[in-house]
Amino acid sequence: MPVLAPAEQRVAQQVLTAPAVAAASTITTLAKACDTSEATVVRFCHAAGFTGYRALRLALATELGRAEGGAGLARTVSSDIRPGDDLDQVVEKIAYADARAVEETAQQLDLNALHQVIEALVSARRIDIYGVGASAFVGLDLQQKLHRIGRVAFAWVDPHVALTSAALLGPDDAAVGISHSGATQDTIDALGQARANGASTVAVTNFPRSELATIADHVLTTAARETTFRSGATASRLAQLTVVDCIFVGVAQRTYASSQRALEVTHAAVTARRVRRRNDLPGDQQ
Repeated sequence: MPVLAPAEQRVAQQVLTAPAVAAASTITTLAKACDTSEATVVRFCHAAGFTGYRALRLALATELGRAEGGAGLARTVSSDIRPGDDLDQVVEKIAYADARAVEETAQQLDLNALHQVIEALVSARRIDIYGVGASAFVGLDLQQKLHRIGRVAFAWVDPHVALTSAALLGPDDAAVGISHSGATQDTIDALGQARANGASTVAVTNFPRSELATIADHVLTTAARETTFRSGATASRLAQLTVVDCIFVGVAQRTYASSQRALEVTHAAVTARRVRRRNDLPGDQQ
């Protein structure tokens, strides 16, 4: 919720905390519960991608209906992790949140935008990837995957190095910025520099109206609901990795022959680095 105004954040928190109550409430009732105006509720709906409050209530009702199929699990697991939860509950809640993040990210992923991103990366002379903190690890994963299939890709985790690299990009290049909030200034600056130089730009973020999204040519959104330990970037990281895998497989599919050869060559290059099993050693024939 980093791109929402304080009053809109109160509405968002109310909807996330008690979705069933919000789905059954009129806009006036919800506004009063959040100590704000009906206009603010409408602005929140628009920020969340809905046409209005009616559309939000319908989406909440639909989601709640789906959850009824596993009502016991949803009621037990979907709540936040509390200090009194035992380890079994913690594991169950983490698994539930992670699985939902992957599932919901895949369901809402814009396939047209994904196709455009794949085409941009396939045709790019060079690909820069920017991200800091937990998003940096996701960027490194994307770089490693693209590099394995012969794409010229670099993941920059140092903000200054990212900026200097972005300054050298041109119209034949592409840049990918990864940020859960879409409000990380270092990533915004690097992607903005890349776009200013004419490179095709891609944003991977949980917030389609964030600043990072507004400066990108293409936006791929995740659907992660971080709660107590948001700083650990748990579900958001898995949601981002889901998008990364979709990008990688799409690029590999578009360049199937060359990607297959690259994967075979790189696999062969590291095979000799594996520890040999004891029964594979010369003279050991037990």
